[in-house]
Amino acid sequence: MQPKNLNRLLRALSRQGLDVNYENQTYSVRLSNSPDAPMAEVLLPEGFPVEAKALKQLANLANVRHPAGGCVCRACATPDFHPGDGGVAIGSVVETAEQIIPVAVGSDINCGMRLHVADLGIEEFFRRRDRFVELMKGDYFFGTRDVTMTAKTSRSLFQHGIPGFLDAMLAVPTGSITKSNLDQLATEIDRVYLSGSMPGNTKWAPEELVPEDGLIRDGGLATIGSGNHFVEVQMVEKVEDKATAFAWGVREGQLAFMIHSGSRNVGKYIGGMWRDFAQSAWPKNLPFPESRLFPLSVKANPDLVTQYLQAEATAANYAFVNRLLLAELLRLRLREVYGDIEAPLVYDLPHNITLPEGAGWVIRKGATPAHAGQPVIIPGSMGATSFLLVGKGNPAFLASASHGAGRLKSRFELSRDGADKSEEVLGLTGVDCITLREERRIEEAPAAYKPIQPVIDAQVEAKIVSVVALLKPILTFKA
Repeated sequence: MQPKNLNRLLRALSRQGLDVNYENQTYSVRLSNSPDAPMAEVLLPEGFPVEAKALKQLANLANVRHPAGGCVCRACATPDFHPGDGGVAIGSVVETAEQIIPVAVGSDINCGMRLHVADLGIEEFFRRRDRFVELMKGDYFFGTRDVTMTAKTSRSLFQHGIPGFLDAMLAVPTGSITKSNLDQLATEIDRVYLSGSMPGNTKWAPEELVPEDGLIRDGGLATIGSGNHFVEVQMVEKVEDKATAFAWGVREGQLAFMIHSGSRNVGKYIGGMWRDFAQSAWPKNLPFPESRLFPLSVKANPDLVTQYLQAEATAANYAFVNRLLLAELLRLRLREVYGDIEAPLVYDLPHNITLPEGAGWVIRKGATPAHAGQPVIIPGSMGATSFLLVGKGNPAFLASASHGAGRLKSRFELSRDGADKSEEVLGLTGVDCITLREERRIEEAPAAYKPIQPVIDAQVEAKIVSVVALLKPILTFKA
């Protein structure tokens, strides 16, 4: 079925310099003046808004090429597709050959999801909920967490991610992680995408975090971050795929906790640095591309390509450890309040990242890998169901799935003077949001987001993923 007023919409988009087609819930878009660029496909549920700005951003990204060689081979976008602040639409996925595009990843490098389950009933959780929340507010908001590291541990974190961090911690334990089950953490590495380790280098890390000796007390590590990042306590409400759920240790009625965070200030530092490096490396005798999306070419900039991938990996390693520590702080508090609870990891996976796939690399911006058999975690808003799924490895969408439902309303639109901020209109009735900032509840209210169910249904129908379990929110921590 085609959207109402489709022809009128397509004519309007054409006037903005876009060639757009629609078929089977999929929009195909390309810049009108770039017929050699690939058509980018957007899987968009019927009734969802078609945002010209996002389509233009995706078409610009699909058209990125370097004059010395390098191009985008294929481009697509997931159903949570919406405009991005940095000129790249959220939900974009591109396959490149002979080039990489630092700005396509941006500064929230390896923003991602982590999910644990715990054999703790909901009634038992609520009996001691206030004590648990009090302790978690201290760790997440008031700095009572202790993530002290030796300089060697910090350097290992940036170079090798989770395995390097744990090896160094085993040698010289410091901070609250000394109370953790380090054997359990080591075993769980197999449940982290890429084992939580990429080939980083300390030369790209902020200088103050990689001294030669001494102790490091990093104020950004084990923090949630702003925007749509969160830590959420949930309940496994329903299991759809019992065999897969059993293999992953997931059962109905379990408590779950889901973490959405990334590389924090380290990602901002490295992402900003390489946005500028890519621009300065553009050939001096040529005008800047209109999109201001600057690629690095394997032929023209081989050293820069290698160095960028190393720098991105350095931030990605930090993000993997950041999510691990956010989860471990919560797991330690669970054990303190509720007793000896294992709370095993189900999976941890990235969103914003460049990975060697296909013709060269696949770059995902606000999209997650969804390879065949791989766990996929797609959160709803803090008032809606989240989903645990299994990837199908669909090549038509570059083995990628959405990373959420996608924003429907901007933060400004929700918080501006005169906007209706009632609980009912914002969808906050019954939502338990733990935050120190009332504006965060408003900016991240359920009304800010598209409905999650059509996003999931479209991807199931397109054979991108299949549903394993549904997770109901109980309470959400927002920084």
